[in-house]
Amino acid sequence: MEPHDIHEEKVLILDFGSQYTQLIARRVREHKVYCEIHPYNISLESIQDFSPRGVILSGGPSSTYGSSAPHVDRGVFDLGVPILGICYGMQEIAEQLGGEVGHSEQREFGMASLSSLQIDPLWQGLNFPEQVWMSHGDKVLLLPDGFSAIGETENAAIAAFANPQRKAWGLQFHPEVVHTKPGRQVLKNFLFSICDCHGLWTMHSFIETTISQIRDQVGTGKVILGLSGGVDSSVAALLLHKALGDQLTCIFVNNGVLRQSEAVDVRKMYGRHFNMKLRYVDASQSFLKLLAGVTDPEKKRKIIGNEFIRVFEDEAHSIEEVSFLAQGTLYPDVI
Repeated sequence: MEPHDIHEEKVLILDFGSQYTQLIARRVREHKVYCEIHPYNISLESIQDFSPRGVILSGGPSSTYGSSAPHVDRGVFDLGVPILGICYGMQEIAEQLGGEVGHSEQREFGMASLSSLQIDPLWQGLNFPEQVWMSHGDKVLLLPDGFSAIGETENAAIAAFANPQRKAWGLQFHPEVVHTKPGRQVLKNFLFSICDCHGLWTMHSFIETTISQIRDQVGTGKVILGLSGGVDSSVAALLLHKALGDQLTCIFVNNGVLRQSEAVDVRKMYGRHFNMKLRYVDASQSFLKLLAGVTDPEKKRKIIGNEFIRVFEDEAHSIEEVSFLAQGTLYPDVI
């Protein structure tokens, strides 16, 4: 029986500082599988509490054999959860489990032709040789016990390895980038054939689950949200409104530097069309007075940000018995 909770199918991405980590997460979500990014040094207890269907170890700029090299908790390899190491992540698996990683005679950055060395569930649907994208200065020199090389390139005799008994796979190339032609299929194979995910994380299921979570958390409390009319705050506002109705109050601040007719459009769209409780604060004159004569963009940004907080707080304090402050922002932002 397939799981019905979209968060039962969670994939954990452990970040070693790769420039592609957010892209890995995007590719996983494109397959309708929920995932979260956490730092590589997250505790083993937190990983167990997260209860992932699979773990992906990202690439990174370090060498696994350096004295200051970042390492995941060794216990992650004993959880019985499928693990996919990408670039540094592959080398981390080898280093932790008794293999050997060393400097490559020739640094690879660009296209490579990948050949298969044996049949593997990771290669389902591929037609070798396949074009892949390499970006590394180190490589696996010696496999850990129980591992086999399943792919090679001209410059890497161990371009991919596997140990199905330990549920561990490693790729020296980057399946998340578009230059790796079979990358989407490789990640699909890991998620569905190896991790046994079903692709339940659709927008419809996300909305329904999020609304339910909001109602459980907020109960009968009141929520305020700073609404700009942009995508991030608008999505948050609509989800909250669907979940809570008039328990939500949105505050829209006119800072004097909005687009033409934007103040009118926002009030019309959210106040009248969506029938939200919307408070409009025209603080344009106070903003413009503070910005007068300022030409440095960074100073302008700080002035606008600080004045927005002051205006928003003044308006928020006029609303009684508020229990929650909501914010709409991008996933990569850390508050």
